[in-house]
Amino acid sequence: MPHEVKLGRVRLVGAGPGAADLLTVRALRAIEGAQALLYDALVSEEVLALAPAACLKIQTGKRAGRTSMSQDTINRLMLRLARRGLEVVRLKGGDPSVFGRVGEEAAYLHGHGVETEVVPGVTAASAAAAQFGFPLTHRGAARRLLIATATTEDSGLTEGGWAAAADPQTTLALYMGRDRLAAAAQSLIGQGRSPATPALAVENAGRPDARAIPGVLGDLGSALADAQPRGPVVLIVGEVTAQASVASRPATSAQPQQLAELIPLAH
Repeated sequence: MPHEVKLGRVRLVGAGPGAADLLTVRALRAIEGAQALLYDALVSEEVLALAPAACLKIQTGKRAGRTSMSQDTINRLMLRLARRGLEVVRLKGGDPSVFGRVGEEAAYLHGHGVETEVVPGVTAASAAAAQFGFPLTHRGAARRLLIATATTEDSGLTEGGWAAAADPQTTLALYMGRDRLAAAAQSLIGQGRSPATPALAVENAGRPDARAIPGVLGDLGSALADAQPRGPVVLIVGEVTAQASVASRPATSAQPQQLAELIPLAH
């Protein structure tokens, strides 16, 4: 009788904004125990270095405007590796539940009898706020946080949903809108958001090379065009961004070899 291989498990893990010391302890343990690692383009080398030397590492891409592995191929690859009995980590930038297609991947794996676990991570809006010294909600200024994307599946600008962000008491965190920022701003203004609303575009939020580009909603598109960012950008719109300290220099993150010292219970 042939030996039956026990199905492996797939962990859908948030790598956070890039710095290894912003990983959760659970994410660190998952990466250190991975036998196969499928990672997105935005996952930093610092985080990838935490995986075992013998771990199979496969880059899946998944970055706007660049060639990447199709979602169907990623799904089938995760299933194939799990059927080999491997501990598989699907590593995503930020939090896997925030525009990370975690629902699609978990549903596919569950449909094929594979156990999954979702491990949350620090999302870009939270990293940007912490790094540049402003809150996402604030008494009397922002009573709600709206996380949205500016682009559709085919990279066009979304047509609806802008009215929900028009309330001046709403902080809007707009993801995947770097190349559509000016058009997104006009959509917000068209729904009644004041063009004088403070706004902040943050490139590479949470990383040592993060850059904050301040302005107001009406002119942030041109400011971003002048800055020519190449990394991922999160746009934060709302009165709270007036509190941002754009002169703050982000602290250097811990190197991978130092992480075990910071989190001694991780082993």
